[in-house]
Amino acid sequence: MTEDEVSALVTEHRKLQLGTINPDGTPHLVTMFYAMVDDKIAFWTYRTSQKARNIERDPRVTCLIETGEDYFELRGALIYGNAKVMTEQNEVRYVGAEVVRRMMDLQDDDVAPFVEQTAAKRHAYIVEPVRVASWDHRKLAGN
Repeated sequence: MTEDEVSALVTEHRKLQLGTINPDGTPHLVTMFYAMVDDKIAFWTYRTSQKARNIERDPRVTCLIETGEDYFELRGALIYGNAKVMTEQNEVRYVGAEVVRRMMDLQDDDVAPFVEQTAAKRHAYIVEPVRVASWDHRKLAGN
């Protein structure tokens, strides 16, 4: 996929598979809702979650965004990068509000109570991309 096609895919979707590295080296995979902040993937999670502990120890992450049901519909992107943690509460609330707004298709007034209630227990993260791999099976065999 072109850079613009990858950007459109990442922008139009709301969920991704986040891979972090467990202490024993095995992958830890979870589905995460995300937002775009400064054209980068951003998410938030509870500070004590396994993914947060993994990122604290090793900031390398992989984000998988994919779509399609049949083989010739499959397309996706793997974004390899480093997760930058944000602990300052205004930043956490900002990222949280962006994620919740996108996750639930809500307006600002509807987002604020939920974000305020949970932000104190969370950290936010921005994924600094290092490498991207992508595919679009719609382009195969003239499809």
